[in-house]
Amino acid sequence: MKRYGLIVIGAGPSGLSAAIESAKRGVEVVVFDENARPGGQLFKQIHKFFGSKEHHAKIRGFHIGEELLKEAQEAGVQVVLNATVIGLYQDKEVVVRIGECVHHYKADAIIIATGASENMVTFDGWTKPGVIGAGAAQTMMNLHGIKPGERVLMLGSGNVGLVVSFQLMQSGCEVVALVDAAPKIGGYGVHAAKVARTGVPFYLSHTIVEAEGEEHVTGVTIAEVDERFRFIPGTEKHFDVDTICLAVGLSPMSQLLKMAGCDMEDNPKRGGQVPLCNERGETSLSGIFVAGDVSGIEEASSAMIEGRIAGISAACYLGYLSETERDAEQEKQEQALEGLRQGMFAPKNKGKTLTQTEEGIAISTNLLRHGYLTDEEVERYPGVTHRAGIHPIMECTQNIPCNPCQDACPKKCIKIGEKITSLPAVQEEATCIGCGLCVASCSGQAIFLVDETYKPGYASVTLPYEFLPLPKQGDKGIALNRKGEPCCAAEVVSVRTAAAFDHTSLLTIQVPADMAMKARFFRTEEAV
Repeated sequence: MKRYGLIVIGAGPSGLSAAIESAKRGVEVVVFDENARPGGQLFKQIHKFFGSKEHHAKIRGFHIGEELLKEAQEAGVQVVLNATVIGLYQDKEVVVRIGECVHHYKADAIIIATGASENMVTFDGWTKPGVIGAGAAQTMMNLHGIKPGERVLMLGSGNVGLVVSFQLMQSGCEVVALVDAAPKIGGYGVHAAKVARTGVPFYLSHTIVEAEGEEHVTGVTIAEVDERFRFIPGTEKHFDVDTICLAVGLSPMSQLLKMAGCDMEDNPKRGGQVPLCNERGETSLSGIFVAGDVSGIEEASSAMIEGRIAGISAACYLGYLSETERDAEQEKQEQALEGLRQGMFAPKNKGKTLTQTEEGIAISTNLLRHGYLTDEEVERYPGVTHRAGIHPIMECTQNIPCNPCQDACPKKCIKIGEKITSLPAVQEEATCIGCGLCVASCSGQAIFLVDETYKPGYASVTLPYEFLPLPKQGDKGIALNRKGEPCCAAEVVSVRTAAAFDHTSLLTIQVPADMAMKARFFRTEEAV
């Protein structure tokens, strides 16, 4: 039976981060993962991350995965794939199935980073082919290049439902509706807004009645629900679809921790059955640590930091650094983690209904209910100004921990300040040069460059654009407003791509002058 200093179970963002921190300090580390490739969910995530530089802000998930794999290799981490851990027993014995063989290993310390599994909901027809989880859809699209369907209905308006809806459209699917039984959108408003302006309608306080079809999904019926989530007769709505995508939350995969005998608790705020652990990620069993979604559902950025804390703690437990060194390193990581746990979506605000931003501005009820800001609402935020010449318009209206736009602007036109959750504001004395770096850097695609005096009778609007095929200069089409409705004719003035934009193209369109603050998406005449 082979023995390791540290066994990490799970090669996702938290597991790899933990392994790296321990290996850098001299620990012999092996990582077991049941999948054919390491990286966990990161390689499905083609969107840009929020946060700051230390949180990999404005970097796409799969790039972060590549960086972690490189870092792990350089640190000497051994990663064993297609290796399913089927048992965790006393004295830190780990049983792993690799191929047709079962192997037994022992470790001086163990870190469990098994992540989470998708939740499902039941309704008539929920087992028909064509009903899939959002994670499965991401796997099909972003790992295997397969369209999950042609016409898709999304159930769930959290960040996963919003992000995957957008990615479904990027892959060529038509998202016919985004549905949620809750009375308000659960994810970031900027994610909802980029979906809404493409024309996808939101049905809040609605859920699925039935998936239709004999051998596979051919349609779906939804209905409005009351405050007790009971169907309201007469509110049924039908959609012809071939795919129903479910994004209704995640549950920690904590089975191994139960098997090992760790003290557990049922904590709905953390996603379900989770282990009791201290601030270093150590469970009730000495030398067994946890990191990532298995200890509570959060974003991947938080999971990576939790992984680093667990890796540092395990290295200290094994004697590779002192408690003083551990505490100093942990404090740095906790400061980074605390930065992500601020703002309107902080764990402390889960379940609360907030009515104002940290700046005292009324929160948009239309955004929460329908996914877009009204023309009147957008004017009350500090990122929206009017002036002659080109200038940024930042339709970022919620206190989210994110600041890459401030760092991206070479002329310091944008200010967020020391508090990472503050709403971005325009620096009136600065002069925008129209470089577009702020537009490309915004993880929520909520920044636009507007020139209200572009030429007599016309304004120009520069949009973030991540669809193929790219429009070409001179293409004529229709501009859509924040609701996704056609608002005016538009012509493409320029299309800019650059390595610094990281696959976000800058599409500049010419629209009538009175549409400068309305036009937020573009469709060519062929696509209309």
